[in-house]
Amino acid sequence: MRLLILRITLGVIAAFQAGFGILFLVAPAAYPNLVGLDPVSAWAPWIFGLFSARALGFVAGMVFAIRDPHRYRSWIAVMIGVQAIDWIVTMVFVLHGTLTLAQVSTAGFMPIVFIVALALAFPRRAAQDVNIHEESAALAD
Repeated sequence: MRLLILRITLGVIAAFQAGFGILFLVAPAAYPNLVGLDPVSAWAPWIFGLFSARALGFVAGMVFAIRDPHRYRSWIAVMIGVQAIDWIVTMVFVLHGTLTLAQVSTAGFMPIVFIVALALAFPRRAAQDVNIHEESAALAD
């Protein structure tokens, strides 16, 4: 059950990363307009394009981890860190009054949901340990 929850969480994270990665690559000015922020500076699409490459890279990491969570535990651990940084940065801007909770949308709460789900479902054993256990069980049969 834990592995299923982990895989679902990784899939949802991959979907968020893919959505924002594609949005910021093909229409970087759309998001600020959607949430009522000032129009972006002329140079902003450049930084959004750089972010999109990283977001799409995270999608690949999450897909790897979905397929083999034990082998790609490092991707899961990195994503916990990414989500923590996302939430902290978001809350700093909200607390300073620069952004509202409505403007930050899901960034105000989803990182916490992701962190808790990933931490609780984190694969505790290394892939090698799992393979040894499976081989021992097969030999016992």
